[in-house]
Amino acid sequence: MNRRSLWEQIVQQLEARHADLGLAVLQHIKLVAISMGIAIAIGVALGIAVSRVKKLEGPVIGTASTLQTIPSLALLGFMIPFFGIGELPSIIALFLYSLLPIIRNTHTGITNVDKSVIEAASGMGMTDAQILFRIQLPLAFSVIMAGIRTSAVINVGTATLAAFIGAGGLGDFIFLGISRSMDALVLIGAVPAALLALLLDFVLARLERAVTPKGLKI
Repeated sequence: MNRRSLWEQIVQQLEARHADLGLAVLQHIKLVAISMGIAIAIGVALGIAVSRVKKLEGPVIGTASTLQTIPSLALLGFMIPFFGIGELPSIIALFLYSLLPIIRNTHTGITNVDKSVIEAASGMGMTDAQILFRIQLPLAFSVIMAGIRTSAVINVGTATLAAFIGAGGLGDFIFLGISRSMDALVLIGAVPAALLALLLDFVLARLERAVTPKGLKI
């Protein structure tokens, strides 16, 4: 099959399925947004916790690491006996799969803050909570954001597999294309997913740049 014929197939499929593609993109964004929102909230909280209580570091990061080693399709399959099929099990699986980079980077960013800065803040009478929110988290922000960006890109790619358990999204086109041996359908699902991952990474990078204090920008 030459490139021209493949391009013609893509155009034909886009003309016939543009409405379905739009819905799939919105569904994909929904899965990513909800699962990432939960992962950021819980992942940052757990990262702070393990940085404050050393006994939690091994169990928490070890558990998150173990989840990351499970093949994403298998993790989605594990959800079915407990939550059935559809959006809920997909969001839970995507949330679990997104935790490790956020927890690890939050922990690393906080623990790598210069001890002399913390000692100076403590000497000025700041409480532990004040040191955490006014000193450690702002200084660790770029490291935390790096973890969130990594997690977001992984999440967008993994979300294509959510179609396997009936959650919809761009994976519907990929699986349909594979089942029908139609490269055009596979590309219609894969290319927007890749572009969405790049766009999300760009937006998060700009957000990081916008909220980072001028004195901390590299």
